[in-house]
Formats: sequence, structure tokens, C-alpha cells
Amino acid sequence: MASSLIYAKYASIRARTLQLIEPLSEEDCCVKSIMPEMSPVKWHLGHIAWFFETFVLQHYEKPFKPFHPAFHTMFSSYNKSGQTHPDPLRGLFTRPSLSVVRDYCRTVDERMAQVLNYHADDKMVNTLTILGMNHERQHQELMLTDIKHLLSQNPLNPCFIVAQDPAPTAPRYPLASALPPLEWCHFEGGLVEIGYKGEEFSYDNESPRHKQYLLPYQLASRLVTNGEYLEFMKAGGYHNPSFWFTEGWDWIKAHRREHPLYWRDNNGSWQEFSLCGLALLDPTLPVIHISLYEAEAYARWSDARLPTEAEWEHAASQQKIEGCFAENNRFHPSAVIVTSKSEPAQLYGDAWEWTQSSYSRYPGYNPAKPNDHEPMSIVWDEAVGEYNSRSMVNQYVLRGGSCITPQKWIRASFRNFLPASTSWYFTGIRLARDAT
Repeated sequence: MASSLIYAKYASIRARTLQLIEPLSEEDCCVKSIMPEMSPVKWHLGHIAWFFETFVLQHYEKPFKPFHPAFHTMFSSYNKSGQTHPDPLRGLFTRPSLSVVRDYCRTVDERMAQVLNYHADDKMVNTLTILGMNHERQHQELMLTDIKHLLSQNPLNPCFIVAQDPAPTAPRYPLASALPPLEWCHFEGGLVEIGYKGEEFSYDNESPRHKQYLLPYQLASRLVTNGEYLEFMKAGGYHNPSFWFTEGWDWIKAHRREHPLYWRDNNGSWQEFSLCGLALLDPTLPVIHISLYEAEAYARWSDARLPTEAEWEHAASQQKIEGCFAENNRFHPSAVIVTSKSEPAQLYGDAWEWTQSSYSRYPGYNPAKPNDHEPMSIVWDEAVGEYNSRSMVNQYVLRGGSCITPQKWIRASFRNFLPASTSWYFTGIRLARDAT
């Protein structure tokens, strides 16, 4: 890709990042919620600029001068790139101000334009810049997850955006009858190939493409809905240890978990907090903010299971990448309109789908190696290895993207990964079962 085209895409992604934070006040951007994994929006902005300054400008700008020497520590989250600031303390940064961090971003933008122009034919510069753009798209999603959790702690139940669809003023359970019934889509399986195939950008954890043997299997025709999950709750799902992993049972007891994150019981009438504020729970929408423990328990209660990541990718590779993504500016899942037994709906967008697959390396995996198979550089290893190869422990794979995921960030081979207890992400449930 020509450097001019790369910078045009860079500028477009940066414009989207800034557009996402427009509804927020400076106070919104400077604090974080109580959850340790969360970060303030101001930190995300600084971290995005830090990535380009550290992995591109520091090595290709002559002479290189950092915007501020302390920013290398303040906005780093990569252990191999030097000293980092503890994650839970990021919300204590009253300084630099948001305006200074925005100046940091603008300055990095100008310097990136110059470097890309001067090193127009340098493959590694272009490759690292494309990596940084994908990293920024990831943080666009993380900003929305963190904003949601932050606003949910506020008794005012503030809105991040005004709902495009009017919030229901009365229970909508009668509309649940219009929801397409959950059916089962059959796949023969056999010897299939999974993993990235192509010449565009992909992360190293998506490669190499390889063969796996799948027994015949079935996937649910749509995602599990709020109404269906509520039936699991009414049936005592959170009080029956037979549905739960031992670790999951210990987790719900330790956290007194009896319903999905962001659900609130208002005298028997369930409400859900979203980026549009607080509204009555819509039973037709996909259930989200579900941990792997909860997804697994629901699947067992349903006499089903979660899909493997190979099953999911085999099914998804036959479909177009379309659905409810961040570009819709809805930032909440949509109800499915129609389903069929031949093709699962909602494989892309709406909610990240838990799989039963542990996050691990593919056969023949070569960590942190550029797609063009050039020799791995120290810079590339620091930029990619921290994110992928050194995270391959105690995590599970999720697939498909969500309603806050940039659509252009997703492909059939894309592997997200999270600890089993994670529910602050926009995670949902796709059921699977062995074909009989």
C-alpha cells in the first residue's frame, strides 16, 4: 500500500477515535471506573499516540525527540518496551490535561505524515504503521467498554449517546413472540482449514493456516437472547452448581453474581444499562456482558455446549462480514429479524461469541513475525509479541466482533481472547451441539 494511502487511512481512523469521544466531558475522560482492567479515555488517547511514537517515530524520525520524556512510562502498557505505570493508577493522572494529550496526538499525526512521506518505500515503516492503526481500532472498542462501565457507576445513569430507537416505556415481552425460533444449522465437518489466508494485515496469532478435523456439528441459528437467559435465571441457574465449572461456581459466589453485568432488578421488572442509559430489558435482544462461566452454565442448562473456535471459523468463513458493528453508532446489539437452518445469523457483530477453546498457539506458530516473512525485528517483537504470544495462558478465544467493534477490524480468522471471568466486554452466547 502506498504511503499516501496509508496516511489517509491513518487519518481516517484517528478522526473516528476523536469522534467517539465527542459526547464526553473533560471530567468523563480523566477518571476511570473501579474495575482494575479499565483505563480513562485520556489514557487511551495517550497510549494510541505513544504506540506510534515508540514503534515508528523513535526508530525512523531523525532527529527523534519525544513529545515528553515521562509519557513513555505514563502511556505504556508493554512490559518489554520499558517501565510502565500500574494499570489501576491510571485514573490518578490529573495531569497532563486532556488538551495536552490531544496536542500529543496532533503532534504525532504531523510527525507520522512526515515519516511516511520520507520513508515511502520502507516496508517495515508501512507494516508498523498498519499494525498501529489496527491497535488503535482495538482501543476504540476498549474506550467504549471503559466508558460504559464508568457511566454505569453514576446514580444519574447518564447517556453516552441518544438512543436511535426510542427506549421502551412499557414491558416488551409480547414482542418476544415475533423473535425467530432458535434452530440448528448443520455442518458436515471433515478435514477443514482455518487460519488467515490472504495478503492483507492479520495478527500473528491467526497463522499459520492449517488443517483440523471436525466431527459433524450444529450451530444455533442466532445468539441467545435476554429473554432466554432470563428463563435460565428463573429456573435457578445461578443456584445449581451442576451447571457450573467449579471455578465458575466459586466465582459467582465470591462476587454474589446472580444476573448479567448491567442488569438491574427494579421490583421484579428487569432493566439494562447501556450507552444509551437505563431502560427496560428488551427480551428480544442478544444477551451481552456474559462471562465464560455464565455462557458455559447456560449451555449446559440448555443441553448444548459452546462451539470450538475451529467450528465457528469453519461456519463463519462461508459468510459475508456484515452485521451490527460500531459503524452503526448504535453501540448495543440488534434483534435478529430472520434465521434459517442453512446459515447462522449474527455470526458477525452484535456480541463477541465465547468458544470453548483455550487461547493457544496454532501448529507451526511463529510469534511476532511480519506477514511478508521478513526476518523478525526487535521492534516488531516488542510491538506484537506483548499482545499475542505472551498472552497465551489462562484465556479463552472469542470470535465475531460486537456492536462496538469496527467492522474493518474483523475477519473470519480473527481471534480475540479474554480470561474466563470477563464480563465487562460485549460478550454473548452462541450454542453448539454435536450432530446426531
